[in-house]
Amino acid sequence: MTVSIVTQTSVRPERSEDFARWQGETSNLIASFPGFVEQRLMPPNPPLQVDWVILQRFHAMEDAQRWLASPERQTRIEGAAPFLIGRDDVHIVRDDDGGRKPAPVSAVISTRVKPGREAEYRAWERKIAAAQSKAPGMQGYRFEPPVPGIQDDYVTILRFDSQANLQAWLDSPVRKKLIEEADPFTEEFHARMGTGFEQWFRDSAGPDAAPLPVWKMDMLVLLMLYPIVFLFGVFVGTPLFSNVLGLSFAVSLFLGNIVSVGLTGFLVPWIAGHFGWWLRPASPDTAMRTHILGAVIILVLYAIMVVAFWRLF
Repeated sequence: MTVSIVTQTSVRPERSEDFARWQGETSNLIASFPGFVEQRLMPPNPPLQVDWVILQRFHAMEDAQRWLASPERQTRIEGAAPFLIGRDDVHIVRDDDGGRKPAPVSAVISTRVKPGREAEYRAWERKIAAAQSKAPGMQGYRFEPPVPGIQDDYVTILRFDSQANLQAWLDSPVRKKLIEEADPFTEEFHARMGTGFEQWFRDSAGPDAAPLPVWKMDMLVLLMLYPIVFLFGVFVGTPLFSNVLGLSFAVSLFLGNIVSVGLTGFLVPWIAGHFGWWLRPASPDTAMRTHILGAVIILVLYAIMVVAFWRLF
């Protein structure tokens, strides 16, 4: 079982490019560090995710701790200070399923417990875990105790199937009541949320990957979404939902969107793998040519689909 360091940090908006460049240099350094497996860099995606999230995966806990305490990392952190706002959240978690987190949204919750009140907190943690397991959309839960000298907080990671269900649990009266019960034995408590839709494109990224251009991701999503929506409407939406079942347009469209989102999430990683050469050009010298070539190919595919659907249907 591998171990991941999850770092969430707020970057000054005007220094985002500087931070991305700094992170790329840090990635080159950590790539040669003993026990390092891979790194993922997720840029902010407001309003769901306002922080930069960095996931660094290692073969073992000892490897992750060695990196956190290394002088190389300390030097890099000092260099990033002008780019950052407030404190970083740094957590160590043991990965499940090879470190892959399939849930679309997650929340990382940090709690600092008053000295001597740990037993009360652990009893309370079991109580809230039982309650949140019944929350709609709950897909996973992980609880991590402090790591002496590395991580002072207890860390809880919640994974849900949608932002709406996650927010509903965070705002629920049941959870608020439980949080109030924890006040006597906790010093500090805060949560940060993140979206996992970047996973559609993660397999096209290397361990030192910088953020992907949004326009490229949008073009690939549209390349998969258009035929899914069109064909589902032609073969299912109109003949079944509208003609046979007599559903209203609003209901038919909603059901179609459910299917479309699910199929898009399945097909986009596949198409992203085939366009990895375009998403991340191998050579800076030919990057512009690659950008243009990939965009032209996708535009041609758009045109082919539109003409084909127009003539056939």
